[in-house]
Amino acid sequence: MSCPLLFKRLLPIGLLVATMTCVKLPMSESQEGTSFSSQALPRKLESKHLPNAIQLHSKVISGGQPDGEEAFRELKEMGIKTIISVDGAKPDLESARRNGLRYIHLPHGYNGIPPERIQELAKAIRDFDGPIYIHCHHGKHRSPAAATAACISTGWIDPSSANSILKMAGTSENYRGLYQAAESARKLDDSILNNLAVDFPEIAKLPPMAESMVALEHTHDHLKKFALNQWLPLSKQPDLDPAHEALILKEHFAEMLRMESARNQPKPFMDMLRKSEMDAERMEKELRAWVRDGRSAKIPTSIADSFQSISTQCIQCHKQYRDTPL
Repeated sequence: MSCPLLFKRLLPIGLLVATMTCVKLPMSESQEGTSFSSQALPRKLESKHLPNAIQLHSKVISGGQPDGEEAFRELKEMGIKTIISVDGAKPDLESARRNGLRYIHLPHGYNGIPPERIQELAKAIRDFDGPIYIHCHHGKHRSPAAATAACISTGWIDPSSANSILKMAGTSENYRGLYQAAESARKLDDSILNNLAVDFPEIAKLPPMAESMVALEHTHDHLKKFALNQWLPLSKQPDLDPAHEALILKEHFAEMLRMESARNQPKPFMDMLRKSEMDAERMEKELRAWVRDGRSAKIPTSIADSFQSISTQCIQCHKQYRDTPL
């Protein structure tokens, strides 16, 4: 499990006006994104093809992955100019281009958003043509956190609104890193963004599978420490939680299963990913139940069994596929 990590022209922005079937964004003369529209923000938007669409700011909408021609057509009808994906999956560039939309790919994981990525996101929403649609897969976890952190970093929304935005989006409190990234974000000095040298790729240059493998390995290492410590809190890393790490591991496997580079692998590879995803989900549930019971009962053997199964799958995968680039 190793592999490497992964203009300036502001157009007038329009208010978002919800319709019965889609959301229109008529362009008006708002300033460069420094004030909300006249309607209360943030707010959920009614959309037929864009899951969990939320307007954070007059220039920024968070939501789920646009899937299919109808979704991209709806984005066009809304007036969207730029799409930013924070998902690991490969963006649908052809559909975007057919509808005159620009794609930027700045993926990050479920366990948080690195400060460098937040700066890149902030520069992107500030400098690229808007309105801008930021999406992950379902629009519930990564994209609202990314959009919130970016908007706070540009000074477009107040840091105190971070928690309420994530709650509105339905971001699970189990994703503590995402909440931390959004809630700890602060306005960046303009000079930082002005001097930030960034390539904004349509598709991230480093393979998403490689990034996921690295992140998966780190999470697995955390769980290994918990296993050696009888699944109790770690004195040297008190902020880590075993159930949370199990959840993150499950999401790593889930995202890898959706990647084109994984789907092109032999069936046994996909079978190992699916089994590991189920094992991680089972381990998370068992850990949460054990904690809810106050850790008074004996540690369920199923927790260790699930973790051992995942570790075995990883070893087998390494033997069969690690020397073959994914």
